[in-house]
Amino acid sequence: MRRPEHILLWNFLMAAVVTMSQARPNLKLNSQSGSGLRSDCAGNLMRLSLDKALAEGNQLEVEAINGTQHVALTPSLAAQCGYSMESDPWGNTRIYTSLMGCYVDNKNDATFNVALRLQMYNHQNPSNVATHDVTKTCSYTRWASREILCDRNYMEVSHHMATPAAEAKGQAQDVEDETQINAIPGESDGAHGIWKMTFFTPDPVPMVLREATQAGYTAMTTTNRLVMRSPYDTAETYSEEVAGVPMEVLKVSTYYKTPHGLSVMNLAAACPTGGVLFTEEAISWYVPRRVTPLVDGNFKILEMFMGINGERLDKSQMAARGYTLSASDFHIVVEIPVGSPDGYYKSHAPDYQYHIAYNVEPMLEVLWRAEDTQDDTRYKVLFPITTPLMPRPPQVIDATVPQDRMFTVHVGTFLPDVELRNITFSTGVLTVEESNARGFPVQEHSFSNGSKSFSLQVPLEADVVLKHNPEPLVTTYFLPLVFGFLTLPEETPFAHSVNLETSLQDVVLPTLSGSCDQNAFYISAKYGSQGPSFQTLVGYQQLNTEQMETYNFAENGTHFSLVVPYSAKDAAFELLTSDSIRARLNILLWDPNNNWVLADLYLSCRFPFKTTKCHPNGTMTALAVKLESVPNLDPSMLTLKDQSCKPVFSNDRFAQFSFSVDSCKTTRVFFDNYVLYENEIGLYYNNNKGATYTSPVDPDYRQTISCYYMVNDTQTISFNSEPIQNQPAAEIGSGQLMVQMGLAEDSSYELFYQAEDYPVVKYLRQPLYFEVELMYTTDPQLELILENCWATLKEYRKSLPSWDIIVDSCENRDDNYMTVFHPVAINTRVAIPSHVKRFSVQMFTFTKDEEVLKDQIYVHCDAVICDANSDADVSCRGQCVTPTGMKPNRQQGVKRAQRSTKSSNQRQLSSGPILLTTQSNL
Repeated sequence: MRRPEHILLWNFLMAAVVTMSQARPNLKLNSQSGSGLRSDCAGNLMRLSLDKALAEGNQLEVEAINGTQHVALTPSLAAQCGYSMESDPWGNTRIYTSLMGCYVDNKNDATFNVALRLQMYNHQNPSNVATHDVTKTCSYTRWASREILCDRNYMEVSHHMATPAAEAKGQAQDVEDETQINAIPGESDGAHGIWKMTFFTPDPVPMVLREATQAGYTAMTTTNRLVMRSPYDTAETYSEEVAGVPMEVLKVSTYYKTPHGLSVMNLAAACPTGGVLFTEEAISWYVPRRVTPLVDGNFKILEMFMGINGERLDKSQMAARGYTLSASDFHIVVEIPVGSPDGYYKSHAPDYQYHIAYNVEPMLEVLWRAEDTQDDTRYKVLFPITTPLMPRPPQVIDATVPQDRMFTVHVGTFLPDVELRNITFSTGVLTVEESNARGFPVQEHSFSNGSKSFSLQVPLEADVVLKHNPEPLVTTYFLPLVFGFLTLPEETPFAHSVNLETSLQDVVLPTLSGSCDQNAFYISAKYGSQGPSFQTLVGYQQLNTEQMETYNFAENGTHFSLVVPYSAKDAAFELLTSDSIRARLNILLWDPNNNWVLADLYLSCRFPFKTTKCHPNGTMTALAVKLESVPNLDPSMLTLKDQSCKPVFSNDRFAQFSFSVDSCKTTRVFFDNYVLYENEIGLYYNNNKGATYTSPVDPDYRQTISCYYMVNDTQTISFNSEPIQNQPAAEIGSGQLMVQMGLAEDSSYELFYQAEDYPVVKYLRQPLYFEVELMYTTDPQLELILENCWATLKEYRKSLPSWDIIVDSCENRDDNYMTVFHPVAINTRVAIPSHVKRFSVQMFTFTKDEEVLKDQIYVHCDAVICDANSDADVSCRGQCVTPTGMKPNRQQGVKRAQRSTKSSNQRQLSSGPILLTTQSNL
């Protein structure tokens, strides 16, 4: 069986064929063996060794020196001419030359001069070539009658040619001594040349010399010998199993010329291609004791040696290495421990899994003598052996010390021909260089036996590390890795997965703090070590985008803050007192993945709060509050003593009542100079008999409200409450009627400009829509009247110049662009139309001598709050109602004098500034 891997190896190292006519740039010639080159003679071979330091990073080409010519040795020519080469992964190289090889200077078959030229091409700079000429002279006179050489890429047989006296017996005749160059393939030996040959496959195949040479064979004669050489697996060789060992066989009859005529010689070579058994510990190489293609009769073994790399070993050397050489009836056995120092390991990666194989090249040399002819045969075999692939899963050592907050892992061991190319993290693939640049140092560690390992460090805080919290204060860190390796020089990839895990009690939980002022809760949350990786619950709701906006959410990377009004729906009312309400806000920081409470805050504060207002017109307004202690209370079900007096407004937290002191079963008590009006807010049920009672299921809810009036003079409005379990308390309160003026965006009066919108910008003659509203009263007997309105250049309401807009509750008839009053209807915002007045005026500006004095105006109004059933005051006769016989007459552009007496029901309002622009698209 042919050994193709050997030829491929030659092909890899000697792939480029360079003819002697090619120019060599930057040629460096060394005529003697340089550093890293060593040559020696090994019987019928010359061996040249190159150290890895010389070959590393270079491509080697070998040329045979033939006198003045240099012949490039291609793989096919090397096998045809008796040259072979082997190299380990580190570049240690050996070149073997048969002394019977082509281009060897042969002197009488005793002295042999071998000359080779080695050319080293640098991979990085191919134009840089280092050249070494090597010559070696070997003496070899111990020729046996027949010499058979089995090398890694060819088999060779040479036979002594018989003297003339022996030719009659079919043996070859010696020719006269001479010095010659061993024949070049295809060339004739002239008078002593080979004529033709017949190969036996076993069928006869005749060829003349030229045809044999073209087929890859070499046939030649030397001074005393006839030589035949054949590569493995040619068409004219065949396989035969001898004693269970497969062998490659060459049999040929060679016809050659002698001075006395034509002679014929039968030549045969048989080389083993198998016969190796393996165990975990040893290699056993079996060679047939009787090589039947070479031996016909009885024979006797005279010498038997083993060697390594073409060199014999003596018994002490064999013993030191643990080698044995023995013979049985059928085999000669060579045993070599796996891992012996004369071989080497090589990495492989079938199916992306790491394996190794052991390589060694033993030599067997046997000398035997045929009993019938007394001819000696020297049989020499150089036999490279590679063990089957042995899986070597990389070992992982997790050297992580959690307190150092650093993953540390060692992966190995590997042979020197393994390279770490990349690492796959959870976020992607990084080369070794990129990993180092990212702060994940990768180191290679070498050991005395030539193996190596790799280590990697990754901080726990790196983004490639996955995290999980099995407990609130504990973090488990995961680092999934895939190490990507290559075997050299083939660059075959393989990978190994590693999963690292460590835990630390290193979680700093977030914290909450809070405070209050008179209006709101102020909440601050400080993030813990895991940042804002939680949900925030305000009250019983998760904080959402709408709440963030409502509660002025702010965040700076380490904290967030909220401002929550105490009246917000997420706050809970705990207790109502005479002048305050106690409210509580619950804040929860929640881990939804694990259902953990990370932090909580229950902030309870008192806030100024008045639930009752007493109005001078005898109207009482009261606010009932739903407390936490009555969770099932529906405020809309609350009534006064008169159950027909229901709230004028209610929601799920409040109920507002507005009533006059002479209604809703309000009681009245006189004492000293005061009169006390009193009523009660409660939750009542009807038993179908006219009587009322509180629910036996729901808690009692009673809230007593009171107003104190001085006889003939309104002084204060107050209320009192009867202390009962779980009931809200109330405060003594007083109040006054308020009026406000706003500027609407358009005639729909739905959207109004806010304080931050001023100054409002308008263009000339664009309508300005004003609304004046009586606030915080539901008394339908009250009416708001606009008495006078005017515009000024300055904010001061009495400044000049000024312009009248409304005069004596009517439009200014001296104005070419008169004021327009707009009707007010009931809608979701306006409950009592008489409490609201609306008017519009076109935008204008003040001028003097046709020059604009200023591009802004302020609008002011005097409003009067009237009893709709009273005609006591002219101003209270309705908007723009003029008494009989009176006609408004105003001097244009001049504000009339203010009223001489100021009514307690009069209110003063102002709006502005309003800016004029010339851009009509505003």
